[in-house]
Amino acid sequence: MGRADRISVGVGAAVRAFLREPIQVAVLLALPLVVIEGYGYAMTAFPEFPFMEMNAETMGRLNGAIYAAAFLSGVMGLFQVISAVQADERLQLCGYSRAELFVTRLATVLAASLIVAAVSLAVLLWRVDVALPAVAFLALAAAALVYGLLGMLVGAVLPRALEGSLVLVFLVDADDFLSSGMVEIDTRLVELFPLYHPHQVFQSAVDGSIATGDALVTGAYILCLLGVVAAVYVRVTGNGGVLRG
Repeated sequence: MGRADRISVGVGAAVRAFLREPIQVAVLLALPLVVIEGYGYAMTAFPEFPFMEMNAETMGRLNGAIYAAAFLSGVMGLFQVISAVQADERLQLCGYSRAELFVTRLATVLAASLIVAAVSLAVLLWRVDVALPAVAFLALAAAALVYGLLGMLVGAVLPRALEGSLVLVFLVDADDFLSSGMVEIDTRLVELFPLYHPHQVFQSAVDGSIATGDALVTGAYILCLLGVVAAVYVRVTGNGGVLRG
């Protein structure tokens, strides 16, 4: 079996394992709807300030779409690292190299990012007119991938499902809110937040333009995270990994 075949088999196994759990599929389909609609209705009572570039209800739905994509992908990344510690050493005995296993985990997170971005955008289009849906999809996928990678880092530091998921809830919620533009923050430090630039690209796509600069920064952010995640994966799955014990 060639390298591409082994990677394909690994990704397929991860997808099948996910689909075998009905609750996971239900969450994937229901969470974007609940969050996007919930954020939209909640924001109807939010006062519209001069610095807000769109009405509060629409902004709430946009934030809900980003949150759903980022959180679901982040949880997938978290579980990829937790399961890596338990399974990848055995898979190496079956002929998988560490590089192949890492690519398999990464491809699974990427696939999850694309799926949750598609589901979130589909729910959003039900209520909001999006001028550039293809660009909006890429922005959502980028936000999801950023948190998929961050979820892998959280899993390396806190390799427990419940605690790791709670940390991700807090991180995504705070990041999404502060990066969205719903509150006026008089500091450029907000531009360092993981979701700030994907938010800018996403909101611009909804309005009909492309925020090229923010898209480039988002790409650079993802590349940097990839390097960090690769180093962490080697540490986690190697002898004396931080998650052993």
